[in-house]
Amino acid sequence: MTFGFARVAAVSPDLRVADCEFNLNEIINHLRKLDDRDVDLAVFPELCITGYTCGDLFLQETLLTAAKKSLFRLAQTTKSLQVTAVLGLPLAYEGKLFNCAAVVYGGKVVGIVPKIYLPNYAEFYEMRHFASGKKIDTELGGIPFSTKLIYSFSDMTDFAIAVEICEDLWSVIPPSSYYVNAGATVIANLSASNELTGKAEYRRDLITNQSARCLCAYVYSSTGEGESTTDLVYSGHNIIAENGRIISESERFTNGSILADIDINYLIGERRRNTSFQLADGYRRIIIDREIRPAIDDNFYRYVPAAPFVPNDPAQRDKRCEEILTLQALGLKKRLRHLGSKNIVLGLSGGLDSTLALLVCVKAFDLLELPRAGIHCVTMPCFGTSDRTYNNAKLLADLVGATLLEIPIANAVLGHFSDIGHDPAVHDLTYENAQARERTQVLMDIASKIGGFVLGTGDLSELALGFATYNGDHMSMYGVNSSIPKTLIRYLIAYAADRFKVNGLREVLNDILDTPVSPELLPPQEGVISQETELILGPYEVHDFYLYYMMRLGYPPDKILFLAEKAFLGIYDKDQLREWLKIFYKRFFANQFKRSCLPDGAKVGSVALSPRGDWRMPSDAAVDLWMNQLIPVREGVLPTDKGG
Repeated sequence: MTFGFARVAAVSPDLRVADCEFNLNEIINHLRKLDDRDVDLAVFPELCITGYTCGDLFLQETLLTAAKKSLFRLAQTTKSLQVTAVLGLPLAYEGKLFNCAAVVYGGKVVGIVPKIYLPNYAEFYEMRHFASGKKIDTELGGIPFSTKLIYSFSDMTDFAIAVEICEDLWSVIPPSSYYVNAGATVIANLSASNELTGKAEYRRDLITNQSARCLCAYVYSSTGEGESTTDLVYSGHNIIAENGRIISESERFTNGSILADIDINYLIGERRRNTSFQLADGYRRIIIDREIRPAIDDNFYRYVPAAPFVPNDPAQRDKRCEEILTLQALGLKKRLRHLGSKNIVLGLSGGLDSTLALLVCVKAFDLLELPRAGIHCVTMPCFGTSDRTYNNAKLLADLVGATLLEIPIANAVLGHFSDIGHDPAVHDLTYENAQARERTQVLMDIASKIGGFVLGTGDLSELALGFATYNGDHMSMYGVNSSIPKTLIRYLIAYAADRFKVNGLREVLNDILDTPVSPELLPPQEGVISQETELILGPYEVHDFYLYYMMRLGYPPDKILFLAEKAFLGIYDKDQLREWLKIFYKRFFANQFKRSCLPDGAKVGSVALSPRGDWRMPSDAAVDLWMNQLIPVREGVLPTDKGG
């Protein structure tokens, strides 16, 4: 599929215990429907050809013969299908019976995997009927029969599948832990997990944790309605997880299938970064030769969040906000204690970034039991300052108990214009940067005067886009916002607004949240902001989306654009998104020199741009390779993958 995605399904078909004919027809019906939906891999439950709850009927030759015949009939049916199926059945070998998973594609059984770990609890008696396949590594009628098989595809070699069966996952060291070190990126688990009160949550945690530990996708299919209820009930709880995150989950007690588009390239990228991920020997790779699958159509079985830095769940979001504010405050607390300083100087503009920095200052000072008067907020009105931000800055400092200094800088900047021969009527880059650098000079000199240090307010989004004046707002002695994107800053301030118990503070913070983002370096129109950053660069929510997928996941531009179309469907069109992505890459590459000399600042999220560890890039690197991917392709033609 396009951009390294593979479409997988976990299926719980209707079944009848010991009725192989009925079960075979149900499996075939599902496979045909899934093939119509361009599914690459369909995983069916444990022993689904016979049913899991056959008991001592597994010792009947009649049932075993019927199951084997059904498998090869199924294989014949798949000649005309592109979907690869993994399904369970009992198979005899050298006088022993094994609980097996057969992999079927293109009219053939391409491999068989026996179950290794057999439960023998009160409700399960598999050892009564089956033998462990732990030492099996042979052939069964010319078909590879082993616990050391990995299946991959000729058109997408990194889409590599390994199989484990139910209890295998619940063991101390699951087989999947070894499979992934041998190159498997997808684990298929055929299961017959009964339902008990509270078991679903444990099962969910087990699968997500294993997918995270193994840096893999995990496709878990469990048997459902149709199994015997003599002693137990089965729910058909199907789960598809990817590196610790569930991307699709079935409703329990309902037979059917769930689909997901898993990102193979993402998994491979994560493994490249993980130096503890080692390669293992002794496993056989079976290549399934198939035609290149069609490009992704309008159906995309994967949720793409428009704000990847921000949790969707409100409870999780609040928890994340509290954690981030605490991390910021602890970083600042350590710096204050190390320097023995009781004073901080902060340029307070009435905008988002300086507001968050002030809230962090308050938290750090409270942790150190220092008087908040040691927080010196400096507002420096000049040519572009609006009434709204000016008043909010003053109110904010007063409400939190900080010291407020008001220092108009217009005359100083005009004097500088005179010195360098610049016409103040020309509102160019010199006009803007002179104000930013004058403000930084004022802050630095006040810090020297009072024995404090300047706290930087710039955020991750501005650093990525280079939207800062070099040696102006770009510079400080410590930066608390340097790893926090603009979209997340909004949520942090909103979270704080609901928790600060100061009369009037919530109203001021909410008004700051409603204020357009602006550097306020051009004159306002009738007191209202005239220079809106997002009208210049594009929306920060889009740039933060690009930043996450470029920095955190290493995706190429064409894949990022494809995902952005899904995330912002109905909000922004493709042409807009492409132009903003061009702006993002141009500015990101052109402004690396500003990131090469960043002040200290604690990393609090998964993405940061510090040159001391998180991001090391030459300031004169060429952007051409990335920009070339953003040239529009012919309508209806999408790139395809060869080799994953």
